[in-house]
Amino acid sequence: MKIALIIENSQAAKSEIVHAALTVVAEPLGHQVFHYGMYAPEDKASLTYVMNGLLAGILLNSGAADFVVTGCGTGMGSMLACNAMPGVFCGLVVDPTDAFLFGQINDGNAISMPYAKGFGWAAELNLQDCYRKLFEGERGLGYPRERAEIMARNRGILKTLKSATCKDMLSALKAVDQDLLKAAIAGEKFQDLFFANATDEGIRDYIKDLIGSPALETA
Repeated sequence: MKIALIIENSQAAKSEIVHAALTVVAEPLGHQVFHYGMYAPEDKASLTYVMNGLLAGILLNSGAADFVVTGCGTGMGSMLACNAMPGVFCGLVVDPTDAFLFGQINDGNAISMPYAKGFGWAAELNLQDCYRKLFEGERGLGYPRERAEIMARNRGILKTLKSATCKDMLSALKAVDQDLLKAAIAGEKFQDLFFANATDEGIRDYIKDLIGSPALETA
């Protein structure tokens, strides 16, 4: 599984802590981790929690990522922004129990975590425990197990509902503020990671054309 990590500006100083905790758990399980930034508070490209959601939508709908790990100070802003995107089902994960229940009941494709609220001594251990509960074993089996069938049915209903109420991602990209979109994809490693992994030609071509525009080159 391709896991994308996205960190917003207020928590950029903790980027390496989060990245290290994710990779130490995910990679031995056979997953790949792609860090889309931010990498440090001094990064030229700065991501807000709104941009986190937009970037998550791009990565998941294009096939560049199968799962997104993101967050902000409380985790709530990034969660809301992610869930505003078509095809993105993001849960707020604070502790390992959240991670387990989200994986088993909701089986979404993104999580948002608080990297300021409650982030103290041994925070990296909590992160690792959350990632283990999320990425070890099979997700979507239900909890309690006897309710697995109805939980799977509700996930399908939610996907149908979201498809009915949201535009497709390419239409969304064309409709959003283009300066916001350009800022969201301005990270120093975005192009290398995205074009190596994205499979949706429509989204790839639109992003490629946007990157080639003078406004982005001079940003």
